[in-house]
Amino acid sequence: MLAEFDLIRRYFTSPCRDASSRSVALGVGDDAAVLTPQPGRQLVVSVDTSVVDVHFPGEAPAEAIGHRALAVALSDLAAMGATSRWCVMALTIDQAQFADDNAADAWLSGYARGFAALADRHATTLVGGDITSGLLSIAVTVMGDVPNTTALTRSGARPGDVIAVTGALGGGAGGLALWREGERDKAHPLLERYLWPTPRLAAGEALREWATAAIDISDGLLADLGHLREASGVGATLSLDALPLAEGLEHALGPEAARQAALTGGDDYELLVTLPSTHVEQARQQLAASGVPLHVIGECSDILGVHGLPVQRYHGWQHFKGETP
Repeated sequence: MLAEFDLIRRYFTSPCRDASSRSVALGVGDDAAVLTPQPGRQLVVSVDTSVVDVHFPGEAPAEAIGHRALAVALSDLAAMGATSRWCVMALTIDQAQFADDNAADAWLSGYARGFAALADRHATTLVGGDITSGLLSIAVTVMGDVPNTTALTRSGARPGDVIAVTGALGGGAGGLALWREGERDKAHPLLERYLWPTPRLAAGEALREWATAAIDISDGLLADLGHLREASGVGATLSLDALPLAEGLEHALGPEAARQAALTGGDDYELLVTLPSTHVEQARQQLAASGVPLHVIGECSDILGVHGLPVQRYHGWQHFKGETP
């Protein structure tokens, strides 16, 4: 396998796109990047780490692994209503996974393709990072911006606000279940939802005008709703019949397991938002321009806790436990 700096040059160095308007004074190839934020806008920064066989299967296509590593990080920017600008990536590679240099080249080429394609789609410039040897893991730091004081947060929900989600739920958990059963058709809608998640950046920017609070659904609807409720000091009443289920989820898992996947499965990377009921139609119309539906699934209240669930207690994904009990 090539040495570290040769790997960087071959797979992860390219001319900065539109460098003047992107405000990249110095990109990949030095000790650090030099960036110039736009006047009147605040920086929004987040980091996300993906570890093999914890956050993605090691046998997944390399292109999907590259896409997914960036997508899950960009989803945090979407939840803040931010426009993505730049990213840095720390890639740890397990050299033992490759039989020879040709296998290493094929994997790295696929990984870089998947990462770069999503970065291009969202006008995000890779401006630096690190490559080292060890258990396969990827840490991606994303940087975006918002007009001053307009970032969405988890803490603005008020009693009486409706609770809504973009897209559909349960697809990530459904895709993982099918993968574990041996499904390898990348065109399967559930597998696609798991391996190639879509960060809702355009939706987040649109919702910035209407939402009072927001979070992305990474650990499961109930777990992430819990984070938002705690930050805002509100309770919630959910309508289970209103949950938008991913295409093919009930067929793959059955009705009860499909509902549980939507509530607790995680890996959906949709946006969970609160907003006044009077703004729902305007928000839906604005999202419709990018083909993203908005579904009202409940309402915030001043009675703490989550109401409208069956007696069975649901949990979301919890790090260091590795399951949704």
